[in-house]
Amino acid sequence: MGANLQQIARYLDNLGWDYRFDEEAERIITGVEADHLEDFLIVVQLDEDGRFFRLFAPQVLAGVSDHPHKADILQTMLAISWETKMLQWEYDPSDDEIRAIIEFPLEDSTLTEKQFNRCLSALIQIVDSIAIPRLQEVMDTGIDPGNVELGERLLLSIQEQAPGLLEILEKAMEARKKRGSFPSE
Repeated sequence: MGANLQQIARYLDNLGWDYRFDEEAERIITGVEADHLEDFLIVVQLDEDGRFFRLFAPQVLAGVSDHPHKADILQTMLAISWETKMLQWEYDPSDDEIRAIIEFPLEDSTLTEKQFNRCLSALIQIVDSIAIPRLQEVMDTGIDPGNVELGERLLLSIQEQAPGLLEILEKAMEARKKRGSFPSE
């Protein structure tokens, strides 16, 4: 079963999208206008005679190979994968390509239009609205703003679940700082 390019082309037609067939490579190339990515190309590729589905955005981030914050950038990509559904990151050190990808086996099932549309919208939304602004911040500063946001969400959750606990923790941390420091001479 699996999927075929004609089926995916119909799904894109239903969305009113323009696309280009690359039948030799068994893929469709399209794109979308985005807020944070200049050339947001999207590739739909079928492997294993249509039994394996891939949807990816190639070359979403450049200049990582020799970047001073390379480790932080790659770590942030992994964190985004952890925090989101479906989206994964691939990094090819031989040509410095970074791509965002959603892929899964179809085997003996078909790819429904609803599944395809969910994958397509997730790829676009996560990459353009979440990942690229966050990764650009890491490239500029070396600091992942997602860690700060995660910490703030955790603090809010603690405050909601156990009112007053944050004040107790704050006092305990101040006491620990005083115990661990020596008076200046």
